[in-house]
Amino acid sequence: MTKTNPGNYFEDFRLGQVLRHATPRTITEGDVALYVAFTGARFAVTSSDEVARAAGLPRSPVDPLLVFHMVFGKSVPDISLNAVANLGYADGRFLAAVYPGDTVTSTSEVIGLKENSNRKTGVVYVRTTGVNQRGEPVLSYARWVMVRKADEAAEVANQTIPVLPDAVSAADLVLPAGLNFKGYDFTLGGSAHAFEDYQVGEKIDHIDGMAIEEAEHAMATRLYQNTAKVHFNAFERAKDPSGRRLVYGGVVISTARGLAFNGLENAGLMLGVNGGRHVNPYFAGATIFAWSEVLDKVDLGPCGALRLRLVATKDRPCADFPDKDADGKYPAEIVLDFDYWVAVPKRG
Repeated sequence: MTKTNPGNYFEDFRLGQVLRHATPRTITEGDVALYVAFTGARFAVTSSDEVARAAGLPRSPVDPLLVFHMVFGKSVPDISLNAVANLGYADGRFLAAVYPGDTVTSTSEVIGLKENSNRKTGVVYVRTTGVNQRGEPVLSYARWVMVRKADEAAEVANQTIPVLPDAVSAADLVLPAGLNFKGYDFTLGGSAHAFEDYQVGEKIDHIDGMAIEEAEHAMATRLYQNTAKVHFNAFERAKDPSGRRLVYGGVVISTARGLAFNGLENAGLMLGVNGGRHVNPYFAGATIFAWSEVLDKVDLGPCGALRLRLVATKDRPCADFPDKDADGKYPAEIVLDFDYWVAVPKRG
């Protein structure tokens, strides 16, 4: 009897199955520093204890996307170790702030299964929840991933595609406890632009570009303890037509968010993920550019919330806002289409 874990294949999943993921992770200030090193993230409220306290928080919280990656990484050995690719996200909500020293643990429920017509792979839909050391939920999101079959002839019962909301309702957004932005300094934040300055339909070219190198994406993915083979196993990936390791999509998301600082400087706290798709593969070495569109805005009282669409490209500047065509087809240069809510201070 083998003691090693080969990971689950598509036929190993069952609708309603609940998977408790191993290796709780205590997130440290070192993790936060490495996240900045890998992504260039520079939002003031997640960089400075003093700025965070002026916004009503006890100290600088862990960047919500770092929390997302840590919770996600816990699920990989059970969900996507044998993945071809992670396909998308939906219905994600950050439910409580996480601070350095907090420990996150993850659990996933299988909410959908759909075998592909080639019978070699199938799509697994899961809802993953992260909780802190007090058992309080800090994050909940759905994702779907294409997973290989070990036995192409294996039958999988109760196949269904779950119905997921197009967006998280503004009424369901949760602000970090204490957040009020009353003493927030826009100069220290990096820009004078407040919630009132953004208009629905507005598009922002973030101008800057950043290449992700092979060593950087591998180290970042290890930081999140994401063990998916497609990101690390060069021997196996040599059999793929690309012949290369695929960069974890979360690295692309965080890099694009880091670039989005230029134009969204005061939008440092992500509140929800409405949807996201990795529409084309990204391999290390290409330069990431990004642009954003304001889809909606809501006054939440202590602050405003912007619903933003973040589009990332590879080796393609975004001055003309490259996008999908009328038929919904994306050009090869677009690698990410990500829809999220973010908190923004109001003026005064």
